[in-house]
Amino acid sequence: MIKTRNWFALLPLFALCACSTVQFYSQAISGQTEIWRKSRPNAEALADASVAEKVKQRLRLIEELRAFAASDLHLPTKSFGKYCDLKRPYVVWVVYAAPEFSTESKKWWYPLVGSLKYRGFFNEKDATVEAAGLKKKGYDVFVGGVEAYSTLGYLADPVLNTFLHRSDADLAELIFHELTHAKVFIPGDTDFNEAFATANAQDGVRRWMRSKNNLSGLHEYESNLKKSRESVALMLRTREKLKAVYARTYRSVETERLEKLRVFDEMLKEAGAVSPHARINIKQAPKIWNNARLNTVATYYNMVPGFERLLKVKRGDLEAFHHEVSSMRKLSNEERMKILGTTANHD
Repeated sequence: MIKTRNWFALLPLFALCACSTVQFYSQAISGQTEIWRKSRPNAEALADASVAEKVKQRLRLIEELRAFAASDLHLPTKSFGKYCDLKRPYVVWVVYAAPEFSTESKKWWYPLVGSLKYRGFFNEKDATVEAAGLKKKGYDVFVGGVEAYSTLGYLADPVLNTFLHRSDADLAELIFHELTHAKVFIPGDTDFNEAFATANAQDGVRRWMRSKNNLSGLHEYESNLKKSRESVALMLRTREKLKAVYARTYRSVETERLEKLRVFDEMLKEAGAVSPHARINIKQAPKIWNNARLNTVATYYNMVPGFERLLKVKRGDLEAFHHEVSSMRKLSNEERMKILGTTANHD
C-alpha cells in the first residue's frame, strides 16, 4: 500500500509512470481518502445512539488496548483513535504472485517503503483484473481480502469495521501487530517486518492477558497458536519440498507440473492430521494452492522463531528488544536472516 505523509508528494512521480501505475496510485489515493472522510473520533462514535452496542464494546476494548500498548509495550499509539465503517468485509484486496516453478515472490516497488511482496487494491474488481493480467504472464497468483493494514505511523490509521468481529485475543494481536509496524519498519524487507510484527504482537497479547489475570483466556490463546503453528509448519515444509522440485531438471514442463501437483496433494493429505480448529486451516482455506499462496504464510511466519529467541536473549526487555531489531536496518537482508537463524527465503 502507499504510505506517505502527503499524497500530493506523489504527483510528480505520475509523469514518470506507466498508465497502469498511475491508475494504481489513483485508486490508492481514492481509497485512503474514503477512509479519512468516513472516520470520526472513537469518543464521538461511543456517544452516538445510532451506533450498535456491540461496536461500542469493541471500541472500548480497543481504547484499553491502546493504553496498554503505550504503557506496557512501548508502542506508538497515534493510530486507532478514530472509527470508520466502510460497510464492506475488507478494507483492501491484496495480490500475491510467484513464477509457476519458483517459490520466489514477485515484488512491486513503492515510494518510501521500497519493494514489497504484494499489491493492494481498495476495490476487489481492480485486484482481480491485476491478478488476471499476472496469470496471463504465467504467474501463480493469489488474491485475498485484508481486514486491516498499516500506514506505518505516517498516518493515523482508524479502527475499521472490517476487523471488529474478531475475538478479544485476536483483536488485541491485530492492534499490537499494526502498531508494531509504526515502531520499526525496514524498507524492502517484507518477511522481516511482518514476522517481527507477528512475534511482537503475540508477546503483547500474552502480557496483556497476564495483566488482567485472564489465565483461562491465555491458555486458550496459546492452544490456538499451537494448532495454527502446526498448519504453518506443514506449509513451510511444503514450500521447501517445492524448492527441491524446482531445482531439478525435467524432460518437459508437463512433468514438472505433475511433480508440483504431487507435492500439494501430499500437503492436503497431511493436513488431515492437523487440528481442524487452527486459525489457519488448510482444508478450509481457498482451494487454489500454489506458490503465491504459500508465500503469504512464509512472509508472516518463517522468521517468527528467530524474533522469539531474540526476545528471550533480551530477557523479555521490550525496549532492548525493539532497539536491537531497529539496529538491524543497517544490515543486509542476508545478515538479518543470519542473526535470526533463518535460512535464505528472501527474493
